Amino acid sequence: MNERYFLYDDTENTKTRFVSFVGDNQRYDLAIVQSDRHFGKYLVLNMQGNRFAIIGPDDLEEEGYLEYAFQMNEEEAEELKSFLLEMI
Repeated sequence: MNERYFLYDDTENTKTRFVSFVGDNQRYDLAIVQSDRHFGKYLVLNMQGNRFAIIGPDDLEEEGYLEYAFQMNEEEAEELKSFLLEMI
């Protein structure tokens, strides 16, 4: 076996919030991870859809970002955005 070449191998304490809520269009089961790793942004994991994204306030304002990252329609993304604006 070839020797591994690590780009990084760090351990970091994080704060994780698990939240589940029902919107008008679907149920959202999220894990929201806060760490110092991504310049103050959050790692948002959608456990229903097996998707994740690194999200900060600037990303929430980018048109189509949530739709693309989580493979959801505009209405679903708007529900998620509304929640994340309160959270982030």
